[in-house]
Amino acid sequence: MDIGQILIALVWIGLLGAVFGAILAYASKVFAVEVDPKVEKISGILPQANCGACGYPGCSGYANGIVSSGAEINLCSPGGKDVVDKIAEIMGVAAKDSVAMVAYCACNGTKENAKNRFEYYGPKSCSSAVFVSGGHKMCDYGCLGFGDCVEACLFGAMGMGEDGLPFVDDGKCVGCGACVKACPKGIMKMMPKGAKVYLACNSKAKGKEVTDACIVGCIGCKICSLPKTTPSGAIKMNGDLPVVNYDIEDTLTGAKYKCPKGCFYDKGDESKSEDQIAKEKEDFKAEEAKASEAAKKAALEKAAAEK
Repeated sequence: MDIGQILIALVWIGLLGAVFGAILAYASKVFAVEVDPKVEKISGILPQANCGACGYPGCSGYANGIVSSGAEINLCSPGGKDVVDKIAEIMGVAAKDSVAMVAYCACNGTKENAKNRFEYYGPKSCSSAVFVSGGHKMCDYGCLGFGDCVEACLFGAMGMGEDGLPFVDDGKCVGCGACVKACPKGIMKMMPKGAKVYLACNSKAKGKEVTDACIVGCIGCKICSLPKTTPSGAIKMNGDLPVVNYDIEDTLTGAKYKCPKGCFYDKGDESKSEDQIAKEKEDFKAEEAKASEAAKKAALEKAAAEK
């Protein structure tokens, strides 16, 4: 092939490229989908975490959902109130309250507290370990400790402790729920950021089965759910496992101190000494005894008056 033929081929390739480029440019204008300016504005103020907490495929998908499908404007956990207010302004609607949520580990089955059924030598991943007889932990509902939840966190709000359990940094957690989706055991859960006490157990097993597997597991005794313990009704039983309703305001102090297995964990205790915690427990018992005596006295006086 001589140089002339090569030049002719190059010219034809160039011409064909120009023709196809012109066709594509024309098609892009003819078939272009017009984007609502509001979608672009809302997408611009979203944090672009693309965490999926809102239930939409990424921030742009959520922005489109708000404008075209009427999605709620307060679904962006990472954005918080500031983003909700800005979206409300763009959409010309009233801003809605957004409850800041934070993740927590509903398991206290540390290396010392929980037993293993066997040694696991496979890939160090919870999603892999769970396929081997449901995992190596004797508790079928316990944390496997390989940190899939930590890997899923996009905000550096989680880590693995030396005790074999994940921990959450409330200051960094944006409540996106990625860790919840990543946990094959359903141990990672969400609670309002302002709440302090949560149930650190996920076991739905019966009492003896629980105690055989973990020394701090919930045995389903129902003490925490009794009206005397939690008058507000914020704790109800779901089978053998208590469930906390955080829509009902309650410090859950009764549940915390009266649970025989100490299943209710108070994040506020992290900054206290053991002596302070012990004193608070004694003060609670003293107040409870005082209230009980007062109730008995009132009952006796009422009975005497009725005679």
